[in-house]
Amino acid sequence: MKILVIGQGTLHWGRLEFGNIGNYYIIEPFFRELHRVFPHAAIQTTFQMSDEFQSKEQITSVPMDEYYSWTEKDLPLAYKEYAIASVYEQTGTLIDTTPYIEDVLSSDLVIDFSGDIWGQNADLVGSNRFLIGLLKERCAQLLGKPTAMLAGSPGPFNRDSTLDFAHLVFNNFALVTNREEISKSVLSDFGFDVSNVYSLACPAFEFEPATLAQIQQYIEGTPLANKQKPVIGFVLCGWNLLKGPFSRENWEDQEFDGYIKMIKQMVEKFNVDVCLMSHSNGFQVPPAEFELTKGRDYPLIKRIYELLTKTAIADRVYLFNGIYTPAETKAIIGQFDMLISGRVHAAVAGLSQSVPTMIIDYGHEPKAHKLRGFAQVANVERYVADPHSFSDMISKAFEVYENRKGIRRMLIDRNKEIKALIKQNFDLLKTIVK
Repeated sequence: MKILVIGQGTLHWGRLEFGNIGNYYIIEPFFRELHRVFPHAAIQTTFQMSDEFQSKEQITSVPMDEYYSWTEKDLPLAYKEYAIASVYEQTGTLIDTTPYIEDVLSSDLVIDFSGDIWGQNADLVGSNRFLIGLLKERCAQLLGKPTAMLAGSPGPFNRDSTLDFAHLVFNNFALVTNREEISKSVLSDFGFDVSNVYSLACPAFEFEPATLAQIQQYIEGTPLANKQKPVIGFVLCGWNLLKGPFSRENWEDQEFDGYIKMIKQMVEKFNVDVCLMSHSNGFQVPPAEFELTKGRDYPLIKRIYELLTKTAIADRVYLFNGIYTPAETKAIIGQFDMLISGRVHAAVAGLSQSVPTMIIDYGHEPKAHKLRGFAQVANVERYVADPHSFSDMISKAFEVYENRKGIRRMLIDRNKEIKALIKQNFDLLKTIVK
């Protein structure tokens, strides 16, 4: 058996593996679950993974430009493939071919993984990217291959001519699973038939952290070593600021006032220590020699730390300033007594280890419904805080801390159910493959 994995997760080499840590939380268990369900399958993907990852996870990356290359050739090629597949569907004759068509024809199953950018947000990544993705999916369908869209958070959508085509492609998926319930409502609001959509959970909840022994060197000299008092973790990113874009670095110190005030009040009221950390990495782009670097979140979190060191609680805050693998990052998060996170997959790292977690919503557009959806999955939706409202943030932070023991007990039980939901994403694939 052969499986082809495509989708909006198709990015330049290193982006899935070495950049946003949350991406790696998803992608490793995603392929492992596919191998669990189809142990003898050969898996190819347009996702650009390292040789080490391909060997370890027993997959093969095909050239990225089979799906998208950020050039003017992408849309004409996708239209050409759609036309070839349309003729094939009508006549059974293959009048021409491309490398992508050849990979589809040799596959028994085509899986789309697009995360939260199956919709208008795809076009923030590249020109006509959503339409091109739809054409690639429809091509596979017309070539007679069962297609599935797995573990996504689709939407929102532009109400333009592409939407009708998106309905057509969506209706011809043999299986659609979402990783939270809210996406189903978003799809319905835009006219999609969701009668056969499954709302399950994100594979990231399954990602395995490093062992305590493996991170011991990183927590020595921090409040997590020989804890004298409870320790709260704090993760923030550009999406949580009230003004976009998320990637800007021309912040003004007053933009952090609410977060500084919240951390100060937590320390003063509950006599806790607070550890700040980044939840993103970067890397040197080839042809430079590969090297992991600090990601775009680090300068922001460092600035908040610097501002805190000028306050009366300077000795109660600590900055994790190293570069950590996804497994090490998750393991560090697992040591906190409570987590406050503006990164959804940092929140998943905490919740999946039963760490009581408050989630900070995005502060500007485009908003991400996945954030509240993931909170629903973990039964902590009430602990999603609005960054526009300090009173909402501080009241929810206090509530999580004061109820942390009960929340931890709840999460221990809920995580067992979440693991079963994750596996259902992949077990359902057996129902669409002959």
